[in-house]
Formats: sequence, structure tokens, C-alpha cells
Amino acid sequence: VVVGLPDVRGREQILKVHMRKVPLSDDVKASVIARGTPGFSGADLANLVNEAALFAARGNRRVVGMEEFERAKDKIMMGAERRSMVMSEEDKEMTAYHEAGHAIVGCLVPEHDPVHKVTIIPRGRALGVSQSRRKLESQISVAYGGRLAEELIYGSERVSTGASQDIKYATSIARNMVTQWGFSDKLGPLLYAEEENEVFLGRSMGKSKAMSGDTASLIDSEIKMFIDKNYQRAQTMLTENMDILHAMKDALMKYETIDSLQIDDLMHRREVRMPAEWQKDESSDDKDNGNSTPKSEVETPVDEAKTDTKVDNKADTNDADESPAK
Repeated sequence: VVVGLPDVRGREQILKVHMRKVPLSDDVKASVIARGTPGFSGADLANLVNEAALFAARGNRRVVGMEEFERAKDKIMMGAERRSMVMSEEDKEMTAYHEAGHAIVGCLVPEHDPVHKVTIIPRGRALGVSQSRRKLESQISVAYGGRLAEELIYGSERVSTGASQDIKYATSIARNMVTQWGFSDKLGPLLYAEEENEVFLGRSMGKSKAMSGDTASLIDSEIKMFIDKNYQRAQTMLTENMDILHAMKDALMKYETIDSLQIDDLMHRREVRMPAEWQKDESSDDKDNGNSTPKSEVETPVDEAKTDTKVDNKADTNDADESPAK
């Protein structure tokens, strides 16, 4: 029995069921979380609530807030953060350029999912969902944004292997566009690949049996056409926005993770505001420093005043006692 994934309203209702078990902050809204979790199953949503509760417990918080739900969502979708992994400054810089390339192209291509966060903190795998032809082509452009950013900054000889999964992902999209989804103008809306996955023989070998050599050559040509077209588009976007690429690299080197507000500042060439977490840390530090210093400054005069008052009173009393004797 195959059970379909819940839509946005279904996800909201599932979240409300699981949220009954945990104390929630006033800023938690199930509808907002539901809109940000497309493709999540009921089990994924239950895991999301549990992970958010664990993050709150590790932070010694009595209630679970939206910050914990965002961190839990990132962990489920992209994997756990590996902050213990040591990265040299050179590796951090290259990673920052790589991720900035993805983000900039993602903000500029049409019908791409909104870019909510960019980070250079190592994580697990990332997931993507594509639908229309234009959106699929945007996904291909975004996939090559990281490799192109490295190539533009360091040259083709120093491009890293970090784009291997991006290349695999882009090629898979282009192949499915040609062989399964009918997006090739030359081949038309025909199925050129079987749905079954051969186990012992390679998939491409099993699928190629149902087509001629000329057709297979044309499929390869169309796949390359989609790749080259969107590769060139991403290259043009990054070349025209090189200043944003450098600025985003600098922001990632400084903060390691930036959210949609900082990305919006960068894309509009504004001064990058400080992330919310950094603002909280600075305000708490200022508050601690503000409470400690005045306290010592205030207490000392008060104690001295009390001492002076007691001495003066004692002197006055002695004077009063001695006056009748005189």
C-alpha cells in the first residue's frame, strides 16, 4: 500500500498532533513550519518535533521555539552539523565561494525555490524537488554555480572535487528531461527509458536495448545541450555579479551561516546586517558588562556614606555627652 505524502494542510495538522506533547513558545506557528517542509512524510514531521525538543533541552530551555524548529529542519534535510571538522582558512574561503555561487545563481534564475540560508558548516546531503521545465533548468544552473565560482576565482586548474555530487545531480536532471519527461524538442514527448532499475547490469545498458544507436547518440547530444545552455547561463550570472560573490564570501567567512535577511542585503548590494544569533550574543554580553560595572561603582559610595554618617553621629553623641560636664 502506497501512502501519498501530505500536502501543506495535512502537514500542519500532523504537526499540531505531535506538538501537543511538547511545551511551545508563543512564536511557534505550525502553518509556517508546514510551508517550509515540502516533501516531508508524517514520520519526518514527528522526527522534526522530537529533534526540536532535543535542541531546546540541550540549550536548557523550558519551551521549544521557532529557532529550534529551524535547526531541526536543517538537520533532517541537510544532515547534522559537523562543527568539530577542522577546516583551514583556504578551505573555508573556497567553500564560501562555492556556496555563494550556488546562492547567487539560485536568487537570479526563474522559478527556483527561495534561498533561505547559506552556510559553510559541513553537513550531510541536501535534497531538491523540481517540477516545471524552467524550474528544472534553473536547478541545473544552480548545481553548477559552485563549480563555476571556484573556476572564476581560482582558475580551472584549482577547481576542487566538491562539485562531484552537483555534476551528478545536474546530469541526472538533464537525462530525465530528455528520456522521461519529454522536454527535448528534437526527440519529442516520448519515453526513452524504462522505469525499472536493473540490479546486476548497468541501468544505461538495460535501457539502451530499446533504442537504436542513432537515437542514443541524439539523447546524449540533447543532454549535453541542456547542460551547456545552463552552464553558460550560470557563468554569465556570476561574472556579472562578481562583487556580490566576493561580498557573500566575506560574510560567510565572518559569520559561517547567513539567512534570508543577509542574502537579501547582499543581492541588493546593501551593507550586510548582523545575523539574529550574533545580535543576541552581543546584547547579552553588553547586558552582563553593564550590570557588573555600575554595581561596584554604586556600592562603594553608599558604603562610604554609611560609614561617614555613623562616625558623624557618634561624634555628635560624644559632644552631647561631654557638654554637661563642661
